[in-house]
Amino acid sequence: MDDRLVSAGTTIDAPPEVVFAIVSDPRQHPRIDGSGSVRGVITGPERLSAKGDTFGVDMVLFGLPYKIRNKVVEYEPDRRIAWRHFGAHRWRYELEPTDDGGTRVTETWDATRYHPLAFAALKALGFPERNRAGIEGTLVRLREAAENDRRTAAS
Repeated sequence: MDDRLVSAGTTIDAPPEVVFAIVSDPRQHPRIDGSGSVRGVITGPERLSAKGDTFGVDMVLFGLPYKIRNKVVEYEPDRRIAWRHFGAHRWRYELEPTDDGGTRVTETWDATRYHPLAFAALKALGFPERNRAGIEGTLVRLREAAENDRRTAAS
């Protein structure tokens, strides 16, 4: 298995448009972040709507705060969105409608574009295992957020 790809999925009892509204809104990223690293959005649109859109985020890693700027590099409304920053890796969400009106969501950390030496440095810092834990936590929080938003919209 290629450890440059870390991926996990879940099924959410909400339609793809509800789930996509959350992941394509940078201001909701702190709401769903399961890694504990996203602190807040500092710049960007309310909704990412095309490849090339950018947004800035306040982050923390190993207790040290920093700011990062991200660029959308894959975009298909209600189906797929991915972004990257100066590093070569991408964060990707893929959404598939289920027969019962829900959504199968797959989140992937994709470092396949990294130079082998750069990836070795990431591994020395505990990645990609840190990403695996963050993805699993994010999917739980995303499911809770989307199902809550669906219930709120229905009432």
